[in-house]
Amino acid sequence: MNRNCLPHWLVAALLGAALGDPARLPAADLVHARDGSGVYGYHDTPVLPWCGFRVHDADRPAPRRVHPGPALEQTAKPPADAVVLFDGSGLDQWQKSDWQVVDGCLVAASGGLASRTNFGSCQIHLEWMAPAHFQGPWYNQGNNGVLLMGLYEIQIFDSWNEKIYPDGQAAAIYGQTPPLVNACRPPGEWQTFDIVFTAPVFEGGRLAQPARVTLFHNGLLAHLAEPIHGETGHRILPEYRRPISRGPLVLGAHDCPVRFRNIWVRPL
Repeated sequence: MNRNCLPHWLVAALLGAALGDPARLPAADLVHARDGSGVYGYHDTPVLPWCGFRVHDADRPAPRRVHPGPALEQTAKPPADAVVLFDGSGLDQWQKSDWQVVDGCLVAASGGLASRTNFGSCQIHLEWMAPAHFQGPWYNQGNNGVLLMGLYEIQIFDSWNEKIYPDGQAAAIYGQTPPLVNACRPPGEWQTFDIVFTAPVFEGGRLAQPARVTLFHNGLLAHLAEPIHGETGHRILPEYRRPISRGPLVLGAHDCPVRFRNIWVRPL
């Protein structure tokens, strides 16, 4: 086994911790925001101590929508020092999965997709597309995610149509911090994430410095050196449970055939 690979059982465990499944929750748990905006979420989840809002709070202010302009048909080639994880030609850089390459795009299937290489602090570029005319429940609508080190999820979602809780919309640090702006394009159009991730630092098994993320969604600033408060999950408080500073780049899966292209990483 490649030393940079995580065993499949561990990848599954990491994904299980990071990706929640709202489908397993009673519909009665969902509520709408009191201001009549149509945003839906919860009122019975733990309070996030650094901001005073609940996890997936329906009443948390939603970021304003700014149209980022049209998507580019052609994308720039990766920089010379990048680790190219997907260029349309195959899945050699990824651990075994049932994801497929279709028309030069990586298409999500069941279960997450983990890179063979582990990364710490890094710069990440990827492009994704939620399917147009998707027929499915709200919680699968364009649903996927970029799990930094396999633990800290940047949400992918159809936030053009869906008014999901702000800390679960596209470009949110899932369950923690909404993006500064809703820069989503409609499903069926390509979108970009450009991420600068600073890995957490542990000393003697204890957290010394939290992870941080700067993120541009379709060229608009969504997070600026934003602290990540721990491993992400559904309806739970984040917590640093694993004192590690390197891990795979993982793409989630949530019963929606989200497409990806042009994925590369520059270790920092």
